[in-house]
Amino acid sequence: MIKYKPSIYSKSIYTIDYKKLKKSGIKCLLFDLDNTLVESKAKIPTKQVIELFTELKKMGFLIIIFSNSNAKRLMPFSKKLDVAFNSFSLKPLKHSFIKVMKKYKLSKEEVVLIGDQLLTDVLGGNKVGIKTILVDPILTSEFFFTKVNRMREKRIYNKLEKLNILKKGEYYG
Repeated sequence: MIKYKPSIYSKSIYTIDYKKLKKSGIKCLLFDLDNTLVESKAKIPTKQVIELFTELKKMGFLIIIFSNSNAKRLMPFSKKLDVAFNSFSLKPLKHSFIKVMKKYKLSKEEVVLIGDQLLTDVLGGNKVGIKTILVDPILTSEFFFTKVNRMREKRIYNKLEKLNILKKGEYYG
């Protein structure tokens, strides 16, 4: 069950201590898109996301939208935010994580994945050995496959709570 435990659990992308991440040697932020950065049906980033990414780039972070969605979905966000993206990441599989780290010459210690799902984001990042940050989903309206994952995820949360590993709503890190 420890494979589902995020390194950090934060309420949202806006409550993460990015200065602390920078001091710890993190150079690259891999952000999930749907229900992490924006609502799953959003077509463009919000003003708040744009402002956050502007600040993060000023801090010197490499930012990549790292999503299981297709390139057509990610392109408007990539352009508006002026960041790279990796589509069809196939999280939780390791391949795309490794590809991105090789492309940008990054070690595992320099990368963090930020996402809202245990079964894709946290599990995928943990499998490859990078730091993971779980955030609460923005909305409960989601795509069909995400809804299926959420049902499985609920059972995992219950087990994690019983084992005193992770409790929903008790943030740390």
